[in-house]
Amino acid sequence: MARFQKGDENAYIELVNRYRDRLLNFIYNYIGDFEISEDIVQDTMVKLYQKKHYYREIAKFSTWLYTIAKNLANTEFRKKKQRKITLLSQISRDDKPYDIPADQPDTDQEIQSDITNKIIRKAIDELPEKFKTVILLRDIQELSYEEISSIIEVPLGTVKSRINRARLQLQVELKHLRT
Repeated sequence: MARFQKGDENAYIELVNRYRDRLLNFIYNYIGDFEISEDIVQDTMVKLYQKKHYYREIAKFSTWLYTIAKNLANTEFRKKKQRKITLLSQISRDDKPYDIPADQPDTDQEIQSDITNKIIRKAIDELPEKFKTVILLRDIQELSYEEISSIIEVPLGTVKSRINRARLQLQVELKHLRT
């Protein structure tokens, strides 16, 4: 980041290449829409470029960048909640529902894995936002408690408590998967 702040454009490209996929994974798990997630990551990288002089080395660069991404995702999350969803069958001119073919995995194991992943994803999506955010940052992105505390701007003890509560909620919701 220091090189980029001094005007090295190649350093910016390195930062984008280093963090793009990690941010996309985090935002996708948070928002649940790949295209919107890509847009948010792109907006994050634009903000990084525009606001490079605001970064100070008092915090880790990744923490600062994740904070930007999280704030943009929160804005999108609020917009998404306000949008009304129109079913494809309501758009149809002849009032016949659309038939959307599903992708068919090749084996029973792939099918079971896909089902399990969808169940876990749904359970995470249904967590309250404050729990969902910390679980994604800790268990999916593997950030430290301290980094999470900085990103979501709450005390370290609160982060640990939320992670614990989120995991307990997920254990209850997903207990049938262990049997």
